Amino acid sequence: QVQLVESGGGLVQPGGSLRLSCAASGSNSNVINMGWYRQGPGKKRELVARITSGGNTDYSNSVKGRFTISRDNAKTTVYLQMNSLQSEDTAVYCCTMTRFPGGDLWGQGTQVIVSS
Repeated sequence: QVQLVESGGGLVQPGGSLRLSCAASGSNSNVINMGWYRQGPGKKRELVARITSGGNTDYSNSVKGRFTISRDNAKTTVYLQMNSLQSEDTAVYCCTMTRFPGGDLWGQGTQVIVSS
């Protein structure tokens, strides 16, 4: 049973940085795409960033230029470097990985709070 375990969330002041990590346990040689979603208070879940097996990336307009997604295939881990954090970035961040075959995996989520 493959599970995704996230880490790195927490409380940070506006303008600060955090780095989220998401590691897959178990056998996961068929992971292709990886990504991060978030859901803020009273908001719908939205895609933050995603990265393909070839390293192509895609970002939400709201985080473009501030967040960077990366992956370590040897560790089956995806990262989200978040800089210049704003209060609007406060949300629960969930990672996801797509396996082929095998479908999508989701993490439990990690809370990010941006507040002074």
